[in-house]
Amino acid sequence: MNQLEQVIEIYGLTPQIEHLQTIRTLLQKECANTGREDHEYMRLLCMQLFSLGQIEDTRLIWQAKRLSMDSFVMIDVQLLCGAGLEQTKLYLLDIDEEEATAELAYLEKCESAGDFEDFSKEEWIEQAKLYYL
Repeated sequence: MNQLEQVIEIYGLTPQIEHLQTIRTLLQKECANTGREDHEYMRLLCMQLFSLGQIEDTRLIWQAKRLSMDSFVMIDVQLLCGAGLEQTKLYLLDIDEEEATAELAYLEKCESAGDFEDFSKEEWIEQAKLYYL
């Protein structure tokens, strides 16, 4: 059983809130893993955080997304918005840091391009279930 399968078996695709810190820690460790060859595990951890919908996790997911060209492509922009697009934009607007400003600009660019048209967190979770389970 690989890492991805283990995490799904232990926490599920939509983990309980009591596993939030563990999922965060796993993603932080994966972000520090310079030997990673597959970004699927990282994407799963981002999906789990997205499903929990804690607004502050947008920063950690953004960090993971920006690690490399592969992770940038693998981690969908919608996963930055588990708490909702507007709530995430307002949250980032209140943070006076370069990375938060860059993330906000990226979200607004993607929104203008139509990436959030008919955005539904529930639909994203259902699609992830079809993909992962």
